[in-house]
Amino acid sequence: MAIAALALATGTAGLIATFAPAPKADAASTAATASSAAAALPAGFKSIGYLPSWAGSVSAVQYSKLTHINYAFVLPNSNGTLQGVPDSGKLSSLVSTAHANGVKVSLSIGGWNDGNDSAFESFAASSGGRTTFTNAVMGLINQYGLDGVDIDWEYPDPGASGDHYTLLMQQLSNTLHGQGKLLTAAVVSEGDTANGVQPAVFGYVDWLNIMAYDGGSPHANYDWSIASANFWKNRGLPKAKTVLGVPFYSRPGYLTYSQIVAMNPNNANVDCIQANGAQQCYNGIPTIKRKTTWAVANAGGIMNWELSQDTTGSTSLVSAIFDAAGGTGTPPTGGKTGPIKGIAGKCVDVAGGSSANGTAVQLWTCNSSAAQTWTVGTDGTIRALGKCLDVAAAGTANGSLVQLYDCNGTGAQGWQAQSNGNLLNPNSGKCLDATGQSSADGTRLQIWTCAGSANQLWTLPA
Repeated sequence: MAIAALALATGTAGLIATFAPAPKADAASTAATASSAAAALPAGFKSIGYLPSWAGSVSAVQYSKLTHINYAFVLPNSNGTLQGVPDSGKLSSLVSTAHANGVKVSLSIGGWNDGNDSAFESFAASSGGRTTFTNAVMGLINQYGLDGVDIDWEYPDPGASGDHYTLLMQQLSNTLHGQGKLLTAAVVSEGDTANGVQPAVFGYVDWLNIMAYDGGSPHANYDWSIASANFWKNRGLPKAKTVLGVPFYSRPGYLTYSQIVAMNPNNANVDCIQANGAQQCYNGIPTIKRKTTWAVANAGGIMNWELSQDTTGSTSLVSAIFDAAGGTGTPPTGGKTGPIKGIAGKCVDVAGGSSANGTAVQLWTCNSSAAQTWTVGTDGTIRALGKCLDVAAAGTANGSLVQLYDCNGTGAQGWQAQSNGNLLNPNSGKCLDATGQSSADGTRLQIWTCAGSANQLWTLPA
């Protein structure tokens, strides 16, 4: 988690355990409502937000746009017992409200804690300590009606510490999964420290929340963040268990996104501003949407630190994640419909007439099929078979392939007809292009630096 914020969690160190009754189960708390994010987002895609004990209101959370919430933090003791739940009433209220909205709640244990992970190191080193911790975790899950636990040990080091972490996660997995509960963990973005989380752990967790922030220059930029997620995938973490973390704050000054937008609403659309005597860098809406589009195609979800730092309304980052993941659901309508013709009179075609996400878009001899019937919308989308013309993984490099994908309102699906016949994707600054200047059937479409060449000239429906 973000270091400056997590230091606040250390205030729980002297708490004595206090207990609140578990929320009563009812029909609303056992199934997602029709308007829940789990129902609206792509199957299995997770939108996760951390809610600290010390910040944010339970009533202000946008439950309809989240699938999971992690309540932060409870600290462990060196013998494996747990310190008290900070603001236990807030946790109880969160659980009941979230469940009524089809959102699952986990308790996050650990946090930055000023870099002090000595309690984890101590109890995880012995079988007895691990058992005490597992029992304590299960006790809190049952007491508060929680859906699981998120282990935020920052950080197990490679070697003996990593071995103990693996044994701990194995025991937690056996116990929690045996009771139908979730086990997740927050992990460092990349680097040698990440090797303290051994690949065996990937099989024990439901997913890993990758803290892809507090790094990169500028802070948490797109390329560095995607490289962080791919670092874990390259170590063997399955796509579905890869959850990309995004920051709702700036570096170096740790201004919250809501503070930044309050200075100027236009700050929502950029990633760096001058404030407090320095350049403050964060993730504005375009970058958040671009990361989310990548995650829908290449990962299992998006996580944010943290919910109290967001805005509401049109500048909300939680809303941007939801919209970019396809949560708005209904595809855009309207526009002019017909074939789109390119080099040598060939037509833009959806391969195999398939409407599956990721289907190739290509050139093909015109045949008046549904796969070649496109609607050029007034909203900048180009649509066929109920899906949108999309730059794969929101790519901006020459050669990024074009595909069919759920309409999600991101820049990867925006197109502007130019007076010279080009189709510009403003998000990348590149143009729709037939690969290799070929007109052969099956030639893939891509984006490329705009040149006005024959393979970049398109005739749209009149």
